Amino acid sequence: MEAAPVAQSSQAPAGVAQVMPLAAINGIALHEVGQLLDEETLRQRACTELLRQAAQQAGLLSSDDMPGTDGATSAAASAAIEQLLERELPIPEPSEEACRRYHEAHPAAHAHGERAQLRHVLFAVTPGVDVKQLRLRAEAMLIDLRCADDGGVRFAEAAKQWSNCPSGQQGGDLGWLTRADCAPEFAREVFGSAEIGVLARLVHSRFGLHVVEVVAREAGQQPSFEEVRQAIGLTLRQQAWVNALRQYLQLLAGAAVVEGVVLDAADSPLVQ
Repeated sequence: MEAAPVAQSSQAPAGVAQVMPLAAINGIALHEVGQLLDEETLRQRACTELLRQAAQQAGLLSSDDMPGTDGATSAAASAAIEQLLERELPIPEPSEEACRRYHEAHPAAHAHGERAQLRHVLFAVTPGVDVKQLRLRAEAMLIDLRCADDGGVRFAEAAKQWSNCPSGQQGGDLGWLTRADCAPEFAREVFGSAEIGVLARLVHSRFGLHVVEVVAREAGQQPSFEEVRQAIGLTLRQQAWVNALRQYLQLLAGAAVVEGVVLDAADSPLVQ
């Protein structure tokens, strides 16, 4: 008589290390067995692998080209992905009307000479850090500092205790900065508005998560539409390309067997 099948426990036996499940796209592993990656890195690798496989299916990349489990792609794969995106994501030139609407809606976006006096608390994203827990800690501090009404004393103390930036020893003070002084993704969040005080949102940059206080602002000179028409066109084309890439990745993910990673193209570094 055959023994009845026994249900497998999801818990590893005592004293036995639990092996992390592999994340994969259509059976192609995104990392080494047992390697633990943060969600953002996994999503980035998954999106790249979706595009690499799409390039192979389109005949732009040899079927012999296989990715490593370290997240690196070959030069041929990178070139093929670029070709694929040029072909699949044709972006038309924005109309004159669309450019004028943008200019009217963002009068300070291309101001010359705009400056802001800033303080910040940086929660750096470093290898191995739990990004989810880091974000929760940063959000809790953001709420606390926005509720403070003490002339900035609590902000300075928080920066000295928690900031991963050398400015923390000066209470987070960054001094007077222009757009050119900042990383582009940081500048987009800070400049082009009239907000004063602790910003109501975390500012995301290549360095990590920032709680930012705008102490003071100096408005710059507003250029005419004709002066910034070309720059606005580039901005709108970039926005259209990002949206098209997001939709394309979602389409590829919907047709693929995705294991061990939750894909949300909006959160991928590829489309930020």
